[in-house]
Amino acid sequence: MSGAQTLESIAFRTDFGIFGLPANVAASLEAWIAVKENSELVMSLSALRRELLGKLPEASSAAASAEGPMAGKTFVLTGTLPTMSRDAAGALIEEAGGKVSGSVSKKTSYVVAGAEAGSKLAKAEELGVTVLDEAALLALLGK
Repeated sequence: MSGAQTLESIAFRTDFGIFGLPANVAASLEAWIAVKENSELVMSLSALRRELLGKLPEASSAAASAEGPMAGKTFVLTGTLPTMSRDAAGALIEEAGGKVSGSVSKKTSYVVAGAEAGSKLAKAEELGVTVLDEAALLALLGK
């Protein structure tokens, strides 16, 4: 497992079956992560990992952030996604080298829109920014 974002995305995951795990293993993981204390433990481990990585020399972290298939791409998340939280989606984007922004501009590469998307979706359409749903995001990220 690579990246703090992967740990964070696991803390919010509700369907482990997409990883190709046997059904009984996926069900066990889903039950385990559904317990609040367990998901909080994963988040604590992720925070500790970020803290430790933050103590590495600056050159290492700069090189790591420039890597990934989405390096140089900016995403904006809006609405409610079907199977994951926006935090988890953002974590996957950052793991792939992308950046997540809170507002839509001409520099935005993609807007990921879920149910009840509002003004950010309208702004993206106005600016001609590519709009993705959760499935398209996952396909773009190779998940």
